Amino acid sequence: MNQPPTTMTQSPNPLLDFTDLPRFDLIQPEHVKPAISQLLTDGRALIARLTGDAAPASWDNFAGPLALGLEPLGRAWGVVGHLHSVNDVPAWRAAYNEMLPEISRFYSELGQNLGLFDKYRALKAGPEHAALSGERKKIVANEIRDFRLAGAELPEEQKPRFQEIMEEVSQLAAKFAENLLDATNAFAEIVTDPARLAGLPDYAIAAAREAGAKAGVEGWKLTLHAPSYGPVMQYADDRDLRARLYRAHATRAAEFNDSASKAEWDNGPVIQRLLELRGEEAAMLGFANFAELSLQAKMADTPGQVLAFLRDMAAKARPFAEKDIAELKAFARDELCIADFQPWDAAYASEKLLQARYAFSEQEVKQYFTEPKVLAGLFAVIERLFSVRIAADTAPAWHEDVRFYRIETPAGELLGQFYLDLYARETKRGGAWMDEARARRRAGSGIQKPVAYLVCNFARPVGGKPATFTHDEVITLFHECGHGLHHLLTRGEELGVSGIHGVEWDAVELPSQFMENYCWEWSVLQEMTAHVDSGGALPRALYDKMRAAKNFQSGMMTLRQIEFSLFDMLLHGDFDPRGERGVLDLLADVRAEVAVLVPPAWHRFPHSFSHIFGGGYAAGYYSYKWAEVLSADAYAAFEEAGDPFDATTGRRFLDEILAVGGARPALASFRAFRGREPSVDALLRHSGMIAI
Repeated sequence: MNQPPTTMTQSPNPLLDFTDLPRFDLIQPEHVKPAISQLLTDGRALIARLTGDAAPASWDNFAGPLALGLEPLGRAWGVVGHLHSVNDVPAWRAAYNEMLPEISRFYSELGQNLGLFDKYRALKAGPEHAALSGERKKIVANEIRDFRLAGAELPEEQKPRFQEIMEEVSQLAAKFAENLLDATNAFAEIVTDPARLAGLPDYAIAAAREAGAKAGVEGWKLTLHAPSYGPVMQYADDRDLRARLYRAHATRAAEFNDSASKAEWDNGPVIQRLLELRGEEAAMLGFANFAELSLQAKMADTPGQVLAFLRDMAAKARPFAEKDIAELKAFARDELCIADFQPWDAAYASEKLLQARYAFSEQEVKQYFTEPKVLAGLFAVIERLFSVRIAADTAPAWHEDVRFYRIETPAGELLGQFYLDLYARETKRGGAWMDEARARRRAGSGIQKPVAYLVCNFARPVGGKPATFTHDEVITLFHECGHGLHHLLTRGEELGVSGIHGVEWDAVELPSQFMENYCWEWSVLQEMTAHVDSGGALPRALYDKMRAAKNFQSGMMTLRQIEFSLFDMLLHGDFDPRGERGVLDLLADVRAEVAVLVPPAWHRFPHSFSHIFGGGYAAGYYSYKWAEVLSADAYAAFEEAGDPFDATTGRRFLDEILAVGGARPALASFRAFRGREPSVDALLRHSGMIAI
């Protein structure tokens, strides 16, 4: 049982080829249904055989074969889901959505299978359990918890309804993401008067011109995709242009009938239904609300604990945020002649204030972060910090832009591989993420090496020059690579706790946010910058200005994240989706409590809040702030050592955090690395929010 069945690897269907990397050169939408159908049949047959075995449950005759036997289904469906995200053309969308209910039904049945549940409980209670490795004990404990959360202990007459809920939730999450992508793609602002582009950087104007030519229109095409939308909001002098794009962006997938929203794309009903179903799911399992259910597999114990944490952070940040917004509005009034300050002025005025206060602009900095140097610098940080080597590799990919790399020991032993997909495309969902193509595990006498996808949405090169990234985009790239390192540098040998598997959701951001710190180190930036025209490295004087401006508006940004986190937690707490007060009413309450910059009443932020409605962060968005405390405190260990590349501290971070993965509780891993409980002090210091 250490390898997928031979019939799978020899199948002519490339989606069933598990001999090595996914066959992106051969896999087509028409392969999805037959491949997934076969794997579902194989999976059900395996479950029937294992539950029908009368022998006492052991790791070798039950838990191990179950995990390895179901791995091919997870890998194949992972490829399908990945292609749905990065190549969302009609054929792939249809193929994904056709099999999504079948996949949801299978995993719902799996989670409610009393035969499997009983086997795990027997394994835990049996004589073999004490002799199991720490990894295997953790998997058994996690599985028993997850069976309970999946409804295994529900009365038999309630299980069909629970399965229906799980299927509908998965379909609605996919629909939410598709609606948002369709609404984003539908909007275009065609500019024919070049005067309206005043203030925009040359690269943004060139990209808009190329987009217009590609679309067959005269002029410049502006869109709601981040590489186009962001520069308009930050640099465009034309206030009406900013206002038009702001409204279109703010009302995507909403009930308004305009170019960025159509009735069939309205995410309002999707949100309503998701909340109803999540509430019903929680009630069936005996929880007061979905927030309580969500926290069962997280570090935080109760919604009350999370709310107290968020409100404490809000109280600490508020004086700084109020000072930020007062300064911004005064500057906009006195220097930019904007008396009636509006949200679509915020990014623009902030950039002007940044330039005035620190004598540099993000556009000036961006010219130094050329793609080849950034990647070389990123890889150099990883290599130096963790004593590894990264090299270009080859593999079939889903798009010509995608690159492939290997990470290995200094002696050349392969540790893992990863795909890198940097540029925005109309067929690619927004944001940035890491996902796994394959997890590390023991395979017979050897080790199956992990493989990851790293995906961003940056602007591609234009005008024959290399792509340039903003400093924020560089931070994003380091962030996602932190997730990738958690997956790739694990030493786990069991699927259930290898890499990020089994890691509590509110701790999974620790390695990613930890890596962001290196984007502020002078020794790093010296080596990872080269001006797009001159080739010169970032000047020390400009770096000093960046450091001085590092915490520019940190109070406002902190409150913004807390606003999202509070909204998420309260929405999945006591909020009644069938009550008189709606989702937008709750959001208004949250903003009244913590926000210093309140959007217009027509703003439909929830309709594009993919993290909690189209992703896995429901009642978990607070994880970013929670893990930020951990990551800042972890980086403080290097500061205390006097060297961001201190070899002893780097080895300890690798050994106690990255390599361990989910094999033990995240708090235990943090204690093993830091030697104590986490403290909020480093985060407050790094953010410049020491008490006034």
